[in-house]
Amino acid sequence: MTLQQLHYIITISEYGSINRASEVLYVSQPSLTSVIKEVEKELGIVIFNRGGRGVTLTADGAEFILYARQVCEQYDLLLEKFGKKGNIKKKFGVSTQHYSFAVKAFVETVKAFDLSKYEFAIRETKTLDVINDVGTMRSEIGVLYLCDFNRKAIRKLLSANDLEFHTLIECKAYVYLWRGHPLAGEKSISFAQLCDYPCLAFEQGDNGSFYFAEEILSTNEYPRMIKACDRATMLNLMVGLNGYTLCSGIICEELNGTDFIAVPFEADEENPNSIMEIGYITKKNTVLSSIGSMYIEEMKKYLKIHSEKAKNSSNI
Repeated sequence: MTLQQLHYIITISEYGSINRASEVLYVSQPSLTSVIKEVEKELGIVIFNRGGRGVTLTADGAEFILYARQVCEQYDLLLEKFGKKGNIKKKFGVSTQHYSFAVKAFVETVKAFDLSKYEFAIRETKTLDVINDVGTMRSEIGVLYLCDFNRKAIRKLLSANDLEFHTLIECKAYVYLWRGHPLAGEKSISFAQLCDYPCLAFEQGDNGSFYFAEEILSTNEYPRMIKACDRATMLNLMVGLNGYTLCSGIICEELNGTDFIAVPFEADEENPNSIMEIGYITKKNTVLSSIGSMYIEEMKKYLKIHSEKAKNSSNI
């Protein structure tokens, strides 16, 4: 088994298609099929299930990919420290729930590197995918949140995937809406005031559950609910339908624009204001890359500025 074979198989697993991997790698489909058969024969396992819509990993294949990524990443670290890398690009990936501050930190990190020598990826995705991406080392870092409601379930998943959670910031819930919304001028907004407007939530897929929801107070009964898959659509629905979502209140105006605001959520007995503990996840017993460390520092830097602004605003 060679490093090149590992690279080919990892790429096939990422795209879920031998055809698509062939286009990306500039390697013929028969050659990739041959690589899979050779490695499977050598190891005595089946890595992929073949189907009409592409390929999916078997249970053995998923475990194999995890170790294959570790081998390839260790090889890249060796080249970075001791070798002449030539045209080999160092990879760095982040998977995150839909947080603009995580994207902002990614932008600032990427600015410090020559894109001709590095390959970067950021995936705003479902909660379970964030965990799976870091668990399989597709991404080095994942960004998500914990609260009293989901903490036990999420931590159980993190433990099963050999992951660690590191706290970045704790914050209360805010109502996120556009500046033209009828409630935009309120100093705080209660759950009762929101009943006439659609609540917007990020879709979590077929395996979605209350525990995977990105929005705090996900167990509440919302009379009007619309789900979306991406942040741009969410913002459009806020404007077009006077929709809202419940979030951390951490908004990056540089990326989202100034047309949206976060108003403190006003708690009551039936709808308490739960604390969001936002943080990042990493694989246990692994050393962060220099890029990963820089990315985390950029997140901390941005969140520190946000905290100071929030503190100053509350003192006015």
